[in-house]
Amino acid sequence: MRGPSRAHRSLTQHRGTAALLTCALLLTATACSGASGERAGRPTPKAVAHTVSRSPVVMAVGDSFTVGSGPVRSWNTYLAGAARQLGWQPVIAGASGTGYLNRGRAGRNFLASFTDELSWRPAPDLLIISGGHNDRRWTPRRVGTACYRLITTAKKRWPKTRVIVIGPIWMTPAPSWALDVRDSVSSAARRAGVAFLDPLPGLSKTAGADTGGGSELVLPDGVHPTPVGHQRLARWLVDSLREMPLSQ
Repeated sequence: MRGPSRAHRSLTQHRGTAALLTCALLLTATACSGASGERAGRPTPKAVAHTVSRSPVVMAVGDSFTVGSGPVRSWNTYLAGAARQLGWQPVIAGASGTGYLNRGRAGRNFLASFTDELSWRPAPDLLIISGGHNDRRWTPRRVGTACYRLITTAKKRWPKTRVIVIGPIWMTPAPSWALDVRDSVSSAARRAGVAFLDPLPGLSKTAGADTGGGSELVLPDGVHPTPVGHQRLARWLVDSLREMPLSQ
């Protein structure tokens, strides 16, 4: 059997040297601190070992419903509200008017937003992809294909990160084309092996008849949620996640 290669031996020696150097620096610092403490007549404090727990890191990419619009800022959106309730550390990416294919005024789609704003970061515990509202100009099939590409790109970048896809959000009754987009995005999520959440049935239950423009839930533009509307969305998302099987 052949022994370790020269490159492997060199790497091992380098790591060993680095470890020894680190230990030496720590010992030197400890000795100096102890000597200084003795000279000053003060006892040297002992190191205290403790375990630091962290909240789950959840990243999201989406449209104006996710990043905020009008008087609603990103820290008051439904996603931020859900993060507060669930103890997440959220990182929200995307832009108003964008979609899986639509680039909007920002000049980028969801895949570009993921690449530019999120993909270079350390892997989160969860990635949420939410949208489809702005993809009316394309066929549902093309939207689904773009959704599938984004999911597989994210899974390749972060193999251990859980991914959840949220369908297009409508605070008023959704048009037929939006239902087709929802079905296509749902199919793409299923094909990629990730969970899909449909907000439309849940919104119809919480919104009731109060869905007109300028109402308690919808801004005067008749499209985007008010702060109260975002609170309803956050409640729907939290409830949906809590009801989701752990295997998804």
